[in-house]
Amino acid sequence: MSEERMINTTIVITGASSGFGRGAALALAKRGANVVLAARRGEALEALAQEINAGGGHALAVETDVSQPDQVERLAQAAIARFGPINVWINNVGIGALGWFWEIPVADHERLVDVNLKGVIYGAHVAVKHFIAQGFGVLINTGSVDSEVPLAFQSSYAATKAAVLSLGRTINEELRLNDYNDIKVATIMPWAVDTPWWTHAANYTGHAPRMAAMDSPEKVIDAMVKACFKPEEEIPVGWKARSSNLSHHLFPYMTEKLSAKVINRSVEKAQPLAPTTGAIYTPMADTTTIDGGIRARMKQEDNAR
Repeated sequence: MSEERMINTTIVITGASSGFGRGAALALAKRGANVVLAARRGEALEALAQEINAGGGHALAVETDVSQPDQVERLAQAAIARFGPINVWINNVGIGALGWFWEIPVADHERLVDVNLKGVIYGAHVAVKHFIAQGFGVLINTGSVDSEVPLAFQSSYAATKAAVLSLGRTINEELRLNDYNDIKVATIMPWAVDTPWWTHAANYTGHAPRMAAMDSPEKVIDAMVKACFKPEEEIPVGWKARSSNLSHHLFPYMTEKLSAKVINRSVEKAQPLAPTTGAIYTPMADTTTIDGGIRARMKQEDNAR
């Protein structure tokens, strides 16, 4: 598939109600793709689908909790019934829990595994079986800089994102062994990005979420769109992600120690915040933007110091 040939291709996007997923849906629809939007927030998805359809695009909204395998299967069947064969499946849902590992309730750690890892497995399983039956397809999983570099305050999130990268690598190996050469698996690996993810995350740090040198979401959205027609097994997004990956390969202990210090200093700069489970169990109604507004708040905090 080329960028020019996205017209009439069908792309399933989980986590489409905000952040990368929402941005990718809008960008892909503009390029002529049929986009199938999945997330827990049904009303937000319907509004996004109406926006795309009103602009001449083609979108279908399917309310989906990716931690439920029957709902993921239903998502695939709805996409096929509406638009036919699925060309690209983007596993983009991701939730976080911020804080010291031992201060985050074990139920929150469990929820991250259910969504970030099991949800990706469910989506990948449905997608790859479909791709094998039709002989082609692209699976895109959203990983993180944490896929390569484990970051303090993000223990189970880092663990699940490392697993997502390993899952993609392994599926690619198995596809090659079976000569499924027209089926590819790509893992997007962004640096910290300013999206509503930070507001949605459970937070036990005692401070509002922040991270040094955040990237804009547009950079990751562009990488996600490009991966639809030019998939690579690992796609670090931006020079910060590429540099941290390289540094971790060459100097793992030093990279981990330095990153932990940077994150710890960043957390301590933020305004106080009471413990919260964020949106990991129940969706938020008013966070359907692409940008999370974290950089703007960080600027205010820094100016007030």
